[in-house]
Formats: sequence, C-alpha cells, structure tokens
Amino acid sequence: MYTIPAGLFSILCYAIATLLIVKEIFAAKQHRTSIKLAWLGVGLHSTYTVLNIQNHGGFNFSFSSTASLAALVISLLLLFAAQDKPVTKLGVLIFPVAAAMLILDVSYPTRPHPLINHNWQMSTHILTSILAFSLLNIAALQAILLAIQDQQLRHHHPKRFMLALPPLQAMESLLFQMIATGLLFLTASLISGFFFIEDLFAQHLVHKTVLSILAWIIFSALLIGRVRYGWRGQSAIQWTLIGFTSLLLAYFGSKMVLELILKKI
Repeated sequence: MYTIPAGLFSILCYAIATLLIVKEIFAAKQHRTSIKLAWLGVGLHSTYTVLNIQNHGGFNFSFSSTASLAALVISLLLLFAAQDKPVTKLGVLIFPVAAAMLILDVSYPTRPHPLINHNWQMSTHILTSILAFSLLNIAALQAILLAIQDQQLRHHHPKRFMLALPPLQAMESLLFQMIATGLLFLTASLISGFFFIEDLFAQHLVHKTVLSILAWIIFSALLIGRVRYGWRGQSAIQWTLIGFTSLLLAYFGSKMVLELILKKI
C-alpha cells in the first residue's frame, strides 16, 4: 500500500536535492539542505526496497530492481563519504541516476526472480558484488569529472562547476582510495562466487565471470602501477573507465540481454 508513495517521494527528494546542488554550484555556497533531502530520498528509497521485499517474499532480482538497489547503495555510500570527504558535488550526477533507476522500477515492474538456493555464500557474493559495483561506479564518475577538470585547467578555462570541486590532487587521491576499497569487495565477490558455480554455461555466467575477472585484473594493475610507477592523470582515468565498463557489462549487460531481450530469465 505504501510502496509506490515511498518510491515517488524518494524520486522527488532526489530531484530537489540535485537542483539544490546545482544552485549551490552556481552560487558558490555550501548548504546542508541538499544533503538532508538526499538522506530523506535514500531513506524513502530504502523503505520502498524493504516493502518490495516483503511483497515478493524476498528480493526481486530482476534487472530494474537490481539496478534500483545498486543506485540506492551508490547514493548511500556517497552520503557517508561526504561526511568527511569533499564529494558532495558528485550528487549532481548520482542522485538523478538513482531517481531514474527508481522510476524504471516503479513504472515497469517485472515478474519476481527470487533465488532458489539462498545460503551464506550466495548472500556474501550478492552483498560484496553490490558494494564493489557501487564503489567503482563512484570512482568511474569521479574519473570523468577528473578528466574534465584536467582538460579545463590545461586550457585555462575552468567552468564554475569545476571550480566548485576539490583540487586536482585531492580528487585523484580520493579516486584511488575508492578504487582500492572497491577492488577489495570485488575480490571477495569473485571468491565467494566460486562457491556456488556449478555449470558456467547452464547458469549463463561465462561472460559475467570473464568480464568480472578482467575488471579485477585492470583495477589491480592500476593500483600496482600507481604504487610502483606513480601512474596518474589520463592513464589512470582511462583505465578506471575501461575497468568499470567491463564490470558494468558483467553485472548488467548480460542480465539485460537475457531478461529484457531474449526473455530467458
């Protein structure tokens, strides 16, 4: 009964929070109203998700529900990070995405896709997968902003939004912190995933496994290169985006094709 209203009010909070952040950027002032609204949006988004779980007797692992949950976790991680790190402005990109994923889930509900065998290995795999994707998603968004910031500084024409961001060095340092934490959860996700893989082909997990391992290799190499060879700048940005693209295709590409196009799940 309250599921849809919770989702709609969450979307509204995300939208207003985004507009307030844009206003803060152009006014060059920092207010807490946008963050408070974002927290309210996340709270309502969480309520919507919990009510959906109750309605379906478990989490619905459809494409739209999974994307909505990932967007919720990304928003939540951003808000926690904003407590002591200068990442609030990333909300101008993340909150609209969270609202869009929630709109998709509310507007186009799909039939439930519950898990048949739900044990601790599966729970660990799901939790670490979502956390890894969420952290590396924030890292990818930060890499995009870092690229734009670097380009504008090189041409001596920084826009107001770029000027509102932290210094280039601080942004880069935070990027590698996000990657290192995300890689930790991705490692745990891959290890726990091998506990319940029985037949890669029958479970449609070949491409997901290969792409996830590829992403792990890319992010690991990037961190090693950072420590040993001081990799930074455009190289770090490009490999971050390549690694996240591989992870995005692993987590959602195959699921979208199987569920929405081939109708096999």
